[in-house]
Amino acid sequence: MKKRLAIIFGGKSTEHSVSRTSATSVLKNIDAEKYDICVLGITLDGIWYEYKGNYDKIESGEWEQDSRNLVPDGQNKIFRKEIDVAFPVMHGLYGEDGTIQGMLKLFGIPCVAPGVMSSAICMDKVYTKYILERFGIRQAEYVVVNAHEYKDGKETFTTRIEKELGYPAFVKPSNSGSSVGITKAHDRAELVAGLENALKYDRKILVEKAINAREVEVAVLGNDYPEAAVPGEIMPSKEFYDYEAKYLDPESRLLIPAALSEEKQEEIKKLAVSIYRALDCSGMARVDFLVDKDTDEVYLNEVNTIPGFTKISMYPKMWQASGKPFSELIDNLIELAVERNNN
Repeated sequence: MKKRLAIIFGGKSTEHSVSRTSATSVLKNIDAEKYDICVLGITLDGIWYEYKGNYDKIESGEWEQDSRNLVPDGQNKIFRKEIDVAFPVMHGLYGEDGTIQGMLKLFGIPCVAPGVMSSAICMDKVYTKYILERFGIRQAEYVVVNAHEYKDGKETFTTRIEKELGYPAFVKPSNSGSSVGITKAHDRAELVAGLENALKYDRKILVEKAINAREVEVAVLGNDYPEAAVPGEIMPSKEFYDYEAKYLDPESRLLIPAALSEEKQEEIKKLAVSIYRALDCSGMARVDFLVDKDTDEVYLNEVNTIPGFTKISMYPKMWQASGKPFSELIDNLIELAVERNNN
């Protein structure tokens, strides 16, 4: 009997459009003969629908106007437990932060990707750092800025950041993805502008010392015995891999495998698996690193528990380069979700 699989996309996130693109890619690459597929879309306003129309309309955003193929109250499929496995292809807040994972857990529905605690921790860049410090993982020097503290003492914080980190420095919302809200500050004016911008997305901001580094990513797959794919390298068209460089600029390039020695690749793969285990990840995650161009030392950048699945996304591409086709990867993720739910 076919498993009843829900592909969930959209949501109230700044990465809503990326989610639509990822979900479209998953739907076009999944072996539809193996599953009874139910497509659940969530609007930016948080309204759920079951969508039965053309997948191309999901990526374009036209699905919401496709009234003939919209079934209201799509979440009822979850509430009535008509789903065997759910794959929330949702990036950012309300999708990657443990929110929907908690809802699915409440209803006893296996969920692709890490569970509630792991998702919440990995989504919060500051808490990821706090925990991985305990495991001795090398990370860039940083300062945490909370909204109320910053408003009470802007001059104090900017002076502290300049003293402890210097320039350039990256300014990041603690809870955000796809480089949304991230800026690189080269002086005080850019630092203040970056902090004000990041505070639009989160009440907690991470400021990191910039490292003259290459950006290397590793796809990890598994539950108790995770494996890492061949590492990939980002060749951004701009000074760093921001939202525009990721999704809009065709000049950005992806290099798989990364231009590293086999020894360095193995070191990074082992480190990625160690981080995955330390954060109690399951199913999948993409672990992103910075490799210092001067010292060759490896620093953790961040961990993504629902990495992109678009046609340019590194996670499926790294597994394809490691001999695992997209459709097989999806099958593995579904199997891992069921396995973790039963253990």
